Amino acid sequence: MQQPFVFISCDTLVKESIPDPKYNWMGFSSLKDLSLYRTLEVKGHDVIQIHEKRKINSEVQKAYIGLAGINDYKIFWDSMKKGKETAFEQGEAYGLKRILKQKPIKPKAFTWFDTGTQQALTLTRKSYQEINSPNILEKENEAIWLMGQCVIKFSTDSQFIQNRSIRAGKLKGFVPKVLDLKKHMYSYTKVKGHILSDVITLPLFKLLLEYCDLFWKKAELEFEDRDKFQKKCKHFYYNKTLQRIELFYKNFGKQDGTESINGQEMPTLSNLLNKIDWGDLSNGCPGRFHGDFHFENILWEPIKKQFVFLDWRQDFAGNLEIGDIYYDLSKLLHGMVVSHELIAKNHFSIQWNDNAIIFDLKRKPILKECEEQFYQWCVNHGFSSSKIRILTALIYLNISALHHYPYSLFLYALGKFLLFDELKKQN
Repeated sequence: MQQPFVFISCDTLVKESIPDPKYNWMGFSSLKDLSLYRTLEVKGHDVIQIHEKRKINSEVQKAYIGLAGINDYKIFWDSMKKGKETAFEQGEAYGLKRILKQKPIKPKAFTWFDTGTQQALTLTRKSYQEINSPNILEKENEAIWLMGQCVIKFSTDSQFIQNRSIRAGKLKGFVPKVLDLKKHMYSYTKVKGHILSDVITLPLFKLLLEYCDLFWKKAELEFEDRDKFQKKCKHFYYNKTLQRIELFYKNFGKQDGTESINGQEMPTLSNLLNKIDWGDLSNGCPGRFHGDFHFENILWEPIKKQFVFLDWRQDFAGNLEIGDIYYDLSKLLHGMVVSHELIAKNHFSIQWNDNAIIFDLKRKPILKECEEQFYQWCVNHGFSSSKIRILTALIYLNISALHHYPYSLFLYALGKFLLFDELKKQN
């Protein structure tokens, strides 16, 4: 860095082009509330002082956005070196203050988007969201990008990525072909079609269920393999649920309690989990599976009149070929109850205090109609609706640990409430 350079902090985004550091300049934005930011005191065409946070005493102060062009780099680095710990604590502002004592610094106005707080990050994402872009809910350790005609999936778990690629081959004809594979990423061609949640109708949903008759190809297992499969189901449903619930408590500072939910008195969640017939729940239906089967992961291609499945699960309890079809059915139901589109628009609410939890959720009428048709299809095909509803409740509890606050709290409350309700019906 022994030359003029531009400094930019990792939580700063701007709309305008960033000028070269042909002279010293500092970026600012005009905000009403300056209490959270360093400020620049501006007079005419010059910065005359750099103030630390919460030192607001002038109407001519502007929020410094963590973006600066440093032309006098020798002064900057000499100051940072001599400043030692103080320089590290104050960051680049320390060196810029030394430059200001010897050379002029020009103020530069920017349209600034801050990503340094959760609230600011939410606003920034809305500002950068493209029209008709898909609703992708945030997850820990995963990300997905749409770049031109290519879709790129990222995970910090390299085994996750490898298994996803292998599974794409096993689901050939139902999912996009993987184009490229790296340790932590894979890519596939962007499919031209409509997210099913955007175009769903009862006739189209009926068509999907008919298509799934072909996709959910059941597997005939010998006695020993059937026993192994049931043990995998038990591990996947029981052990994973306990692990995820503990992770939820840890991530969000909660504990297993008896708070009422929407006015209904509740036992502890551990009490409810002990009432589940895990043997029956683990007696699944082995076959070809998707693993994250809901409307946001299903595309409808109207020209070709076919469905394409996206974001398939990497395995089922370690098995890359055979999973529980009941899990796919439960995932489908979970997406009909909780619409990703409405969640992305914050059409839900959650209040959680020491004695009571109150949640609310908007639902699309068409999804309620699909749910009724779904239950009839399950009856006609010999699937237990009660088992599907219990698994759906467990899905909400499992994913509550993985999603952002306060959606995470909503998922936990909904999962516990539905589990209580279904177990009460059984009794």
